[in-house]
Amino acid sequence: MPLKLFRRLTDNATLKSLGPGLITGAADDDPSGIATYSQAGAQFGFNTLWTLVLTYPFMVGIQLVSARIGRVTGRGLAANIRRAYPPWLLYAIVALLLVANVINIAADIAAMGEALRLVTGTGSSHLYALGFGLLCLALQVFLPYAAYVRYLKWLTLGLLAYVATAFAVHMPWTEVFARTVWPHFTFTKDAVALIVAVFGTTISPYLFFWQASQEVEEIRNDHHTRALRTRPRDAAAQLRRIKSDTLIGMGFSNLVAFFIMLTTAVTLGAHGITDIQSSAQAAEALRPVAGEFAFLAFALGIIGTGMLAVPVLAGSAAYAVTESFRWRNGMDLKVVEAREFYGIIALATLGGVALDFAPVDPIAALVLSAQINGVIAVPIMAVMMLLAHNRKIMGGYTLSTRHTVIGWIGVAVMLVAVVAMFATM
Repeated sequence: MPLKLFRRLTDNATLKSLGPGLITGAADDDPSGIATYSQAGAQFGFNTLWTLVLTYPFMVGIQLVSARIGRVTGRGLAANIRRAYPPWLLYAIVALLLVANVINIAADIAAMGEALRLVTGTGSSHLYALGFGLLCLALQVFLPYAAYVRYLKWLTLGLLAYVATAFAVHMPWTEVFARTVWPHFTFTKDAVALIVAVFGTTISPYLFFWQASQEVEEIRNDHHTRALRTRPRDAAAQLRRIKSDTLIGMGFSNLVAFFIMLTTAVTLGAHGITDIQSSAQAAEALRPVAGEFAFLAFALGIIGTGMLAVPVLAGSAAYAVTESFRWRNGMDLKVVEAREFYGIIALATLGGVALDFAPVDPIAALVLSAQINGVIAVPIMAVMMLLAHNRKIMGGYTLSTRHTVIGWIGVAVMLVAVVAMFATM
């Protein structure tokens, strides 16, 4: 009966329309993000929940801009930056994105390997990490685009493990609500650094490139649609779909992050376990405090979201690089038709795996990745806002006043976060 009900729900037209926004939002809760949210909950309890409420409208705003650029122009974000700005700006942004993504992939794969070792109780986390890296690469290379997107949609269900974990422990919901809307918070050096980390984890550049490129992929793989500049009659329906897809996807992302903070606050933080350096460590710490179910759900969630996030990280880098040099790209193409595209996916994925075998501190690497993401997010967001108002690029589909205000406030918030990060380093 539950299976029949689920099939009916997934056949719903609204759910079928979800795609780039849902996958992008879910990929935001990758293992490195889980580590950040776990640290926030363990160290500051319910007092950092407000950050996820605050970031939601800005996250929605900038991802709407990204999706809109892709759907209106039929080109990815890097391709549009190439058309409007000097090459040095594009190459600098893409180079930093590639470095940050490879480091992020390394951290995510390492966390997946460690989580599987914890679940099985045996084996080598390094070998598990190698296996996960090769599996992610094989799925991207050999699965047709339509099947690949369905696989990514199914993987978003893995994030529900964190919602289930929260309901497996006692939760003072009245206090949760009160602290969310009125936190008792002291802005110390550590607190500011963690808030910046939450902002940087939630609003990440690779998500901008991925969602724009996925809108382009949707155009390529649906013979009934075109870029909105060439088929204006589709505009109303497509912009409504993008809006609902992004609102739901980013809402799902922040809701899961909210529950990760809740779970770690009421378990780890309440028992004095405040130094969490990785998502796998958070899962392991849950076992004696919250029980076997909470541990298992948390650990399996790390593996599920890692399988979703690693392809998004590698894919966004591949789209950015190939668009910059006008190379063919697309997951609907075979390897021989887009060698450079799949080569960069392989380079990013296997480069991340290699870092896990190198004498590199994974925590230091993760911090560096977060810092790079935070720094480059600001100019990319600013460029995206300018692109969205460029009539040569967008035609008659430039941003409304409301979206413009939300977008630029988001840029300002991220700029303040980056300045605060450097001030507290």
